[in-house]
Amino acid sequence: MHTITKILEVTGRGVGNVVGILYQSGRDTIDQVIRNILPFMAFISMVIGIILFTGIGSLIAHTLSPLASNVFGLLLISIVCAIPVLSPLLGPGAVIAQILGTLLGVEIGLGHIPAQFSLPALFAIDSQVGCDFIPVGLALGEAEPETTEIGVPAVLISRLITGPLAVILAYLASFGLYAGH
Repeated sequence: MHTITKILEVTGRGVGNVVGILYQSGRDTIDQVIRNILPFMAFISMVIGIILFTGIGSLIAHTLSPLASNVFGLLLISIVCAIPVLSPLLGPGAVIAQILGTLLGVEIGLGHIPAQFSLPALFAIDSQVGCDFIPVGLALGEAEPETTEIGVPAVLISRLITGPLAVILAYLASFGLYAGH
């Protein structure tokens, strides 16, 4: 009888510990969402609203889309999208990339831009990827202020370097991709 009581006690204590851990995890998750994710979502919504309302997204897309007919133009698009001051503003919701991607897709579909530029164009318009989230990611990871001071510029500058490299690699990978079409 004593062993049954002991087994029930150990089992109850173990289940209680697991429930306590899961309950605290839930509380921590809700706290993170309220303190970090919801304010970021509100900020992104505001930036997307400003970009759409002012028409700056369409202006930038219409200005950059003629450059997509050659690899040098795609490199220029990649560099513009990855400029460290612009990329955190271009990244939210990928509004610029969506508009530019749609315009380029139409131009490629109409035959005005050769199909072999579709893969490099994808990398060119997405060179800002991650630049809008890095400050939030560091905040979610509860990074030290010094880490954020160094990490954010490091990512922004690295995208300025890796964005054009990705375009060049995509351009090289696209040789023969549309050979029979």
